[in-house]
Amino acid sequence: MTYFPPAGDDAWERVSPAAAGLSADGVAAAVAHAKAHDSPWVYNLQEHLEAGHFEPPPWNEIIGPTRGRGGPAGVILSGGRIVAEWGMPWRPDMTFSVAKSFISLCVGLAHDDGLIPDLDAPVHDLVKDGGFDSDQNATITWRMLLQLTSEWEGELWGKPDTVDRNRELATEGRNKAKGEARPLQTPGTLWEYNDVRVNRLALAALRVLGQGLPAVLAARIMGPIGASATWEWHGYKNSWVTVNGQYVQSVSGGGHWGGGMFISAYDLARAGLLIARNGNWDGRQLISETYLEQAAAPCALNPSYGLMFWLNTSRIQYPDVPNHLVMMHGAGANRVIVDRQRDLVVVLRWIDGQATNGLLKRLYG
Repeated sequence: MTYFPPAGDDAWERVSPAAAGLSADGVAAAVAHAKAHDSPWVYNLQEHLEAGHFEPPPWNEIIGPTRGRGGPAGVILSGGRIVAEWGMPWRPDMTFSVAKSFISLCVGLAHDDGLIPDLDAPVHDLVKDGGFDSDQNATITWRMLLQLTSEWEGELWGKPDTVDRNRELATEGRNKAKGEARPLQTPGTLWEYNDVRVNRLALAALRVLGQGLPAVLAARIMGPIGASATWEWHGYKNSWVTVNGQYVQSVSGGGHWGGGMFISAYDLARAGLLIARNGNWDGRQLISETYLEQAAAPCALNPSYGLMFWLNTSRIQYPDVPNHLVMMHGAGANRVIVDRQRDLVVVLRWIDGQATNGLLKRLYG
C-alpha cells in the first residue's frame, strides 16, 4: 500500500536506506557531501542582499522581510518515508525562487477550476488591471509567464522589468550587462529569468483566484498534505491590493528584494512528494496530473525549464543522474529534487549549488 506521511514531523515514518531499497553507503556519502559543502552565502541574508549580490543600488533596496539562514540541512524520502535527514530540517528558512514553483501550483489550481480555461490565451482576457493593456503586453499568455518567455514590460512594486533584463543565472552577481534596457522581443520568443515578470504573474493569479495565494495554497495543498504551521509566504511592504473588497498582499516568487516563501525542509519534502505522486495525496487528487505533466514539459526556448519547475532534460542540470528529474530551485542554494519514476524526493538547504550533482551522483551510485 502506498505510504503517505501523517501530519507532524515526528509522525513521519523513518526507515533505513536498505529497507527502502537504497544503498546505505550511497545515502551516507550523499549526506556527508551535503554537510561538507555549506553554501558560500553569509548567514545574515539581509547583509548579503544589501551588498548587491543580485543588483546594485538603488535596485537592491529590500522591500520585504528577510531572515538569517540556517546551516546545511536536508531530507531524503524514498517511498514517502524518511531515509536520511540532517541539520535542522524543521527550521523555516527563506527559499528564494523555490517560491516560483508554488506560484505554478496556484495557477494550476486556477486552471483545474476553470478560472484560467486556456493557458495559451492572453492574460489580458481575464486580468483588467492595466498591466496587460499595452501593445507589448496584450498578447502575453499565461504559459509565456509560466515559462519565463513573456517579455512583459513595466514596473511593479517599485521595480522595473529592466532590473532583470540580460540576467544570466550562471553569472549571478558578476554580470555587468544585467539591468541594461536591451530591446524587447516579441512575447514568447526569448527566455529570460526575470523576477518582476514572475511577480506580475503572481498578481494576475491573485486577481483570477480572488484571494491571496498563501490562502489558496494553505487550503488546497499545504493543509491536505499535512504541512506544519510554520511556513510563510510574503510579498512586499508595497504589494497590497484590494480584491473582492479585501486588502490582500500579492506575494513574490523570489527573495532578492526580501519576501517569498519561508519554509522548512520537512514541508518542502511533503510538497515534493505530492509532485512525485502526480498530485494525488492519499486518494485525493489535489492538483490535476494533466497540469503537472504540462509543468514538467520542456520549454522550447529552454528545455531545462517547464512551468516554473526546473528539469534535467538532456542532463544539463545534473549530468550524472537521470534526465527525468523535476526540480524546484532557489538561490542559496535551496533544492527540491523529485524522481517520479523511483518515488524519490531530495530536499537540500544551503548547499553550494556546484556540489549538487556530486551529491546526487553519490545517492544514485
